[in-house]
Amino acid sequence: MFRYYLKLGSLSIRANPALSALMVAAIAIGIGACMSIVTVRHVMSGNPVAHKNDLLYHVQLDNWNPDDPYEDPNEPPEQVTYLDATALHQAGRAFRQTISFKSDRVVQPEGEDARPFQEEVRATTADFFAMFDVPFEYGSGWDASADRAEERVVVLSAAMNQRLFGGEDSVGRMMTMNKEPYRIVGVLSEWRPMPKFYDLNNNPYEGAEEIYTPFSLAISGEWGSSGNNSCWKPLDGAGYEAYLASECIWIQMWVELSSASERDNYMQFLDDYVEQQKALGRFPREVNNRLSTPAEWMVNREVVDDTVNVLLSLAVLFLVVCLLNTIGLLLAKVMRRTSDISLRRALGASKSALFTQYLIEAGMVGIAGGLAGIGMTWLGLRGLENVFSEYDFISYLMTMDWTMVLYAVLLAIVSTLAAALYPTWRACSVSPATTLRIQ
Repeated sequence: MFRYYLKLGSLSIRANPALSALMVAAIAIGIGACMSIVTVRHVMSGNPVAHKNDLLYHVQLDNWNPDDPYEDPNEPPEQVTYLDATALHQAGRAFRQTISFKSDRVVQPEGEDARPFQEEVRATTADFFAMFDVPFEYGSGWDASADRAEERVVVLSAAMNQRLFGGEDSVGRMMTMNKEPYRIVGVLSEWRPMPKFYDLNNNPYEGAEEIYTPFSLAISGEWGSSGNNSCWKPLDGAGYEAYLASECIWIQMWVELSSASERDNYMQFLDDYVEQQKALGRFPREVNNRLSTPAEWMVNREVVDDTVNVLLSLAVLFLVVCLLNTIGLLLAKVMRRTSDISLRRALGASKSALFTQYLIEAGMVGIAGGLAGIGMTWLGLRGLENVFSEYDFISYLMTMDWTMVLYAVLLAIVSTLAAALYPTWRACSVSPATTLRIQ
C-alpha cells in the first residue's frame, strides 16, 4: 500500500506543478532561514572535548576584593594568580594538570629575505597536549622534565610549520624567537577547537595559538601576558617579581580527574589550600572555589551571544509563517480535489486510508522542501559570512556538518507533516454524498 500511496502522491504533485513548487519553495525558504541560525548556534555552542567533559575541570579561586565580587552575584575570577597556579600545579594532586597563558613573541624565520613577524605563543605545561587530546603530525610535546629544566623547546601548529619549513618534518630543527634559539619537538596536525574552550577570556572563536613553549621558560624570561590581566589592588613593589607575587589574575588552570571521588577530593584540597592562604593574610572573601566542566564553563562565560538567541527566535517565527502559508496552499489543493476525494470515499476508501495517503504526499513535499532547504541554508551561511567578513574566524562558524544536514531534512518533514494535519483532516471530512449530488 505504501508504494501505491507514493505513486498517488507523485501523480498529485505532478498534476499541480505550480502549487507544489510554491509549497516546496515556502518550506525551503523557512528551513533555510531557520537552519542558518541553528547551524551558527550549533557551532558556537559546541564542545570540542565532549568525550572528556566529565574528566576535565576549569579551576577558579576567589582571591578578589572583599568589598566587591569579581562578577555579580558572587562569581569568582575566571583566572588565577601566578602564586596559586604554581602552588597548585606543584602539589600535583590531579591525574593531569596544566597552567597556561598567552604571550607575544617575534619570530625570525631563516633566510636573508625572510622578514620577522609577531606571533601569539601559548606558554603552558607538559600535560596540555595529553589533557586536551591535541593531535600531532610529527613528534610530540615535551615532558615534565623540560618544564622543570626550562628547556628551550617549542611545538608548532601545522600552519606555522608550513610557513617556516614548507610543511616538512621539522622535529629536531631550530627556530628563533626574540633572537633566542628554540628546538622543535613536535608539529601539530590541524587543530582548531571551536570554541577555544581552554581560554575563553578574549575571543572564544579565535584560532588556537601557532606556537607552544614551556610555562617555566616564559616565566624565567619574564614574558608578559597578552591575554586578560586584572588586579584588585596595587602591586607591592615594581618589576616582574612584584607582578608574580601580586593578586593579579592572568593564568588559566585546568585539571583532569578520573572519577567523581577524585573531583570531591580535589575540591577539598582547594578548600584546604584557601584556608591555609587565609592564615597568611590572603583570600579575604569567603571560600568560593569552583570546578567547572568544559560545558559548564562555556555556559558560564556565555560563549553564545544573546544576539544569536534573538536571531534564532526570529528565524523560528519566520519558519512558522512559511508553514502557515504551506497550510493555506495545502487547503487550496484539497478544495480543488473534493470531487476526487468524494468519489474514492463512495467507492469504499476509508478515512484512515485517505489520511495516510495525504500525509505521505505531504511528507514527499517536506522531503523536497528539506533538500531545497539545505541549499537555502548554504546560501544563508554564505550571506552571513559576507556580512561579517571582517572577522577572521567567521568562516569557521559558517560550516554545516552532516548532523545539520540531516536535521534540516528532518525538520522539513516534521514541519510539513504538522502543517498537513488540518488540510488532511478537512480532506477526510468531505461528505461524498453531498459533493457527488452537486456534481
